Amino acid sequence: MDILDSVVIGAGQAGLSASYHLTRLGIRHVVLDADDRPGGAWQHRWDALTMRDVHGVAELPDDAAPPRDDERANVAVPATFAAYERAHGLPVVRPVRVDRATDDDDGILVVHAGDREWRTRTIVNATGTWTHPFLPHYPGMETFLGDQFHTVDYPGPEYFRGKRVLVVGGGASAVQFLGAIAPIAETVWATRREPVWRTDDFTPEAGAAAVALVEQRVAQGLPPESVVSVTGLMLREQEREAERLGAYADRRPMFERIEPDGVRWADGTFERVDVILWATGFRPAIAHLAPLHLRSAAGGIQLDRNGRGTTAVADPRIQLVGYGPSASTIGANRAGRAAAKGVQRSLATRTVPAP
Repeated sequence: MDILDSVVIGAGQAGLSASYHLTRLGIRHVVLDADDRPGGAWQHRWDALTMRDVHGVAELPDDAAPPRDDERANVAVPATFAAYERAHGLPVVRPVRVDRATDDDDGILVVHAGDREWRTRTIVNATGTWTHPFLPHYPGMETFLGDQFHTVDYPGPEYFRGKRVLVVGGGASAVQFLGAIAPIAETVWATRREPVWRTDDFTPEAGAAAVALVEQRVAQGLPPESVVSVTGLMLREQEREAERLGAYADRRPMFERIEPDGVRWADGTFERVDVILWATGFRPAIAHLAPLHLRSAAGGIQLDRNGRGTTAVADPRIQLVGYGPSASTIGANRAGRAAAKGVQRSLATRTVPAP
């Protein structure tokens, strides 16, 4: 069977960036994408999300970012990605859902997808987080008679009109959901920790400091936190009406249990709600890498260069992009270039982990 120099798993922002740089370096590779069409996770976002609403989409290497207008994000970004794949002749194969990656006895990596497999000298993992939503378990949640949604299946604000909605989560998505829903429905906000609001401008220096905190965790082999989780929360113009209505003022601590018609707080009081919207984030989608034993004793995958690189310390043949500090569109672009360089180094040294 033919042996490739690299296999990129995932064709979102990070995967396309890595493929672009691998192509420029003349490294023979394929990009395996689980979706039927281009667009990465963006194609699965809700219809009400416009390019004006998103927090930002960085341009891919040697390309321009889509305009910040009223076009649906789940249309504009996939169209941009599709045009980019065509323009640069990127070797994307879809739909291919990777089951696992293994290591054979000769130091060659094998990427398995059903009855298909690809043999390769290196892997660039760019699977992001969208396919691995985090939903905490609370007693009684299976008894709730209303609707429960996670960010991944958010139906858009109109669905909630006239209902009483509990939004759970302390991140940017929760703030955005409250901004869209509070003007047309009753909302209750619950978070595990007191929200940290940012009152100063989000400067490049502040962004670098936030990324550095995520890098520290990755350097220690800890599970990464999102960059957004350490930047603090800010309100945009779209959320000012919800602020005026008090949607952000009465934040509640987490409830103790869920009952058929609502939730019960720790002090025994009951809150009736029609819908629970879990804005509780995502975890890295890396279960298919488990056979390679990359996780540290601390539970995460340790990366080189004190967490600023993309190379797995446990196995330098593996690059991770869109993981930890590179889990943003700007970070994904930079990580794509770093990963291609990491692949080039690995091929030059034919690095094989010690048994």
